[in-house]
Amino acid sequence: MIQRYSILENELQAFVDGQLDKEKHAFIAEYLNANPEEAQRVAAFRQQNDLMHDLFDDVLSEPVPEKLSKKPSSSVIKPGFQMAAAICLLVIGGFIGWIMHANIEQSIIVAENPIVRQAMNAHVVYTPEVKHPVEVDASQEAHLVKWLSKRLDTPIKSPDLTAMGYQLVGGRLLASDTGPAAMFMYENNTGERLTLLVRTKVANNSETAFRFHSRNDLRMFYWIDGSIGYAITGKINKSNLLDIAHSVYQQIHL
Repeated sequence: MIQRYSILENELQAFVDGQLDKEKHAFIAEYLNANPEEAQRVAAFRQQNDLMHDLFDDVLSEPVPEKLSKKPSSSVIKPGFQMAAAICLLVIGGFIGWIMHANIEQSIIVAENPIVRQAMNAHVVYTPEVKHPVEVDASQEAHLVKWLSKRLDTPIKSPDLTAMGYQLVGGRLLASDTGPAAMFMYENNTGERLTLLVRTKVANNSETAFRFHSRNDLRMFYWIDGSIGYAITGKINKSNLLDIAHSVYQQIHL
């Protein structure tokens, strides 16, 4: 198991920003899989980046107003302008602080549900991978299902989503706070990926209805069936994802 001290803060930031070579990226991806709390921090970093882009990308692309591009007649800034600028900065700072507070609260909510937390983190960590998104690819599907079923100590299936436009990429074994978990990955013809998380020994399993969760452009439906939890995650609209969740549910119960 990769130890916590082997990864530096700046390396996590570089991982989020896509500034690492493939070998280091794969190393940190393995580290995050073994350290769910660190993976949650990385997911929060990504969320903050997305938020800042959503807030300011449009502003950065706007042309400079003509009156601001003209050379000022005097180098002295009027006190009134200074006051207005100061108030503007305070308002923007307060707004960003409020947004960041809301994000922290959302992270706490996510942390309270292990299925949501792990499914989101696994999706964020593994779907960008090009060479090693899975441990066992779809060409060995029978072996993959048998292996994961044995490790989770319960029969599991790899649902067929070809009718929904997604092909199986493969799967991998994950660690969870209750023991082994499984992840299946799917991809459509445009390269968009979905992940299905399967966890056993799930507590508070009286609720069997589908539940929805979203974080920025990432959406998820998850449900609990007895002692097994399932979560289907992807960057597609809610309606299509719900259709896929229903298909997965029906195939699991065939």
